[in-house]
Amino acid sequence: MRSKRLFFFVLLFFSLLVELNRAQNNKRTEVHIGVVADVGTSYYDSATLCVNLSLADFYSSHPHFQTRLVVNIGDSREDVVGAASATLELIKNNQVKAILGPWSSMQAHFLIEISQKAQVPLVTYAATSPSLTSLRSPYFFRATYEDSFQVDAIKAIIKLFGWREVVPVYIDNTFGEGIMPRLTDALQEINVRIPYRSVIAQNATDHEISLELLKMMTMPTRVFVVHMYSSLASRFFIKANEIGLMEPGYVWILTNGVADELPWMNEMSIEAMEGVLGVKTYIQKSKNLDTFKARWRKRFSTMELSVYGLWAYDAITALAIAIEEAGIDDLTFSNADPRRNVSELESLGLSQYGPKLLKTLSQVKFKGLAGDFRFINGQLQPSMFEIINVVGTGEKSIGFWTEENGLVKTLNQKPRSMSALSTWKDHFKQITWPGEAESVPRGWEIPTNGKKLRIGVPKRAGFTDLVKVTRDPITNSTSVTGFCIEFFEAVIRAMPYDVSYEFIPFEKRNGKAAGDYNDLVHQVYLGRYDAVVGDTTILANRSSYVDFTFPFIKSGVGLIAPIKDQVKRDSFTFLKPLSWKLWLTSFGFFFIVGITVWALEHRVNPDFRGPANYQASTILWFAFSTMVFAPRERVFSFGARILVIAWYFVVLVLTQSYTASLASLLTSQQLHPTITSMSSLLERGERVGYQRTSFIFGKLKEAGFSPSTLVAFDTSEECDELLRNGPEKGGISAAFLETPYLRLLLGQYCNTYKMVEEPFNIDGFGFVFPIGSPLVADVSRAILRVAESPKAMELERAWFKKKEERCPDPVTNPDPNPSLTSRQLGVDSFWLLFLIVFVVCIITLGKLTLCFLWKTEGNRFWKWKWKEFQQRDNDSYINQVEMSPCSSSRPIPDNN
Repeated sequence: MRSKRLFFFVLLFFSLLVELNRAQNNKRTEVHIGVVADVGTSYYDSATLCVNLSLADFYSSHPHFQTRLVVNIGDSREDVVGAASATLELIKNNQVKAILGPWSSMQAHFLIEISQKAQVPLVTYAATSPSLTSLRSPYFFRATYEDSFQVDAIKAIIKLFGWREVVPVYIDNTFGEGIMPRLTDALQEINVRIPYRSVIAQNATDHEISLELLKMMTMPTRVFVVHMYSSLASRFFIKANEIGLMEPGYVWILTNGVADELPWMNEMSIEAMEGVLGVKTYIQKSKNLDTFKARWRKRFSTMELSVYGLWAYDAITALAIAIEEAGIDDLTFSNADPRRNVSELESLGLSQYGPKLLKTLSQVKFKGLAGDFRFINGQLQPSMFEIINVVGTGEKSIGFWTEENGLVKTLNQKPRSMSALSTWKDHFKQITWPGEAESVPRGWEIPTNGKKLRIGVPKRAGFTDLVKVTRDPITNSTSVTGFCIEFFEAVIRAMPYDVSYEFIPFEKRNGKAAGDYNDLVHQVYLGRYDAVVGDTTILANRSSYVDFTFPFIKSGVGLIAPIKDQVKRDSFTFLKPLSWKLWLTSFGFFFIVGITVWALEHRVNPDFRGPANYQASTILWFAFSTMVFAPRERVFSFGARILVIAWYFVVLVLTQSYTASLASLLTSQQLHPTITSMSSLLERGERVGYQRTSFIFGKLKEAGFSPSTLVAFDTSEECDELLRNGPEKGGISAAFLETPYLRLLLGQYCNTYKMVEEPFNIDGFGFVFPIGSPLVADVSRAILRVAESPKAMELERAWFKKKEERCPDPVTNPDPNPSLTSRQLGVDSFWLLFLIVFVVCIITLGKLTLCFLWKTEGNRFWKWKWKEFQQRDNDSYINQVEMSPCSSSRPIPDNN
């Protein structure tokens, strides 16, 4: 291998000498440039060959150029100090007008300072750290792509698959750390959390790498972005494969620092990386590139051509063009005053040629082997990256990332928005995942070291149907039950993977609660609990430092108040079904109907004849006997019968309505709350109750309640006692409870209290997790699955419905104890019936009057008729007098 490499360099050196002799014969001006590189390394060989080939190709195609570049090699010896020393020597001894290199970003940091001091442009083809840009040196040119340019491609991949946590794995130097600020910002833009950073020392041993990998295995995050040198990445992935971090469920994404150098890595390393994704620098195909690759394979078949070699090729071409355009004037250095005692750095002097070369180099623009070559703000600007997948001992292209279209399978593919219906297969070709996983890794797993999720549960004194913590006094073991606990267990069973957990009560040593719900939720933020399960309300202020799942039970804050029967029952209750107007109207019509019937019947019906007092009693008796539909007297005239029928109907309606109203009044309660709204409580300054350890206390203070009027309670029994006592006996007028507790209370004390208002709206109860926890999304989906299954109804029935069976649901019906109020009946309900009876009376009496007038002939007739009328009544003259032709009845024979 060494002999072949020596042969290549001898051949190139010979070719270069031929070119230099030709240049001398043609009287060309030689301009010295320096190349700072790690001599003896594989990438040095590739870059140096590309530099020499570039000069040979360029000057053979531009024989008319008046300048010729002379390359001076400076060995940096793979060291920062060595690179600085080589640069100083090249500038001081060889007076180079520009420097190409170095390979390392750490070396470049020092060289940038030296080049600016000496006004010698520095062009690097391999130093990619973004931190170098922050030096803002006008003499620094980057003929490669800055590492931060690929961050958008990495972000797009993570967003496409929906991974919520990512762990960066990078080398502990300037190259590794340079990409971190931009990567962190990009992931924050898509709400992806970085829970941990894995930093690997450049000279880390295999044992140190193994320890770091074991630490990564114990953490839940399974998505890693690797940014390091290929030599370190080779050892890293071999160890990762041995330990088990290349199994199904893991995701590895390589930056171009590793992906671009895969051809230089050995097969063992690449096999260990199977399933890894990578962002690779994309070199656009061209005829010149194909020709150069063919020449390379023909002359250097044992050496891989990398993208850094292509950039070195284009960088030296750019220097040749810039130096030709700058001309050959002022190719000197202004040296420091030899009489002054100055340092070696200060003795370099200034290149008089530097400012002119700086200007021409900034304007160079051509089509190179690696694509369009043009410096924008001192560096090349990429337009796309290739996404690769390591399979077997090689790599395959699965897609591209472009600034215009994002992730696409092919470059000619039309862009497709990442809608809810699009999948990763719309953007990538088939992917082989680590461990040949059949599905896309979730990016998060329960750690395999046996650690259980530490789940905090509240310690409640009351309303234990939701959460109840009991401790066995003999075994000292803890048991946690309740609706919230059983619902969480159902959710865990609905998860697509197993979750190991343990419940830890939030209590002191004496068994009492260790704080309120805000304190409990804050434990998750502090990392003492991995989650909180219980009747924890989703609130805006809490969501600022923890994440909530979807609510598993709807909630709200309800105002309840005692209810009482507003009907006062006494000895006059029987009069209350009808209004006094209806009573008077009914009695009046009784008399009207009785008198009308008497007027129609007394001439033809013996039941309505007799002395005056007897006829008066007959009228009253007949009128009131119609109430029971059993009058003793018969009626014969047609008009009287019509009137009695109409009146019977009115009496029927009246008696039935009275009976129903009186029955309702005597047997049912007319229940009404003592308080109607929160505003009435505020206006009167009433004492109200609230749940201790609840957020309701803060809500009531914000609403305007004085703390002195707020009374806390823990249990439903305490709430009941306070409400029964009332403010007169040191109790409360009303209480504020969340809807789930309110349902339990009303189910326990049916027909005693009533929810009159829901003054505060809240989202409901949710499970609590740390911000950014991937469990939040999976648990929320499981909550929806359980809520849509029969299991939710079963739990609802077990913990709520049994207590509500004897009472309506206070949530679906805001009036849990609906009052059966019977409205007092008035004339307005029966006026039409009374009107009909009155009209019948008028018509029949009118007919009677017309008949009398028909038979009357003057006053004599009337006087005689009056005497006759009196005599007839006294001695039953009716049988001897002929009936009026207006009468519709026949005279009844007198049996006496």
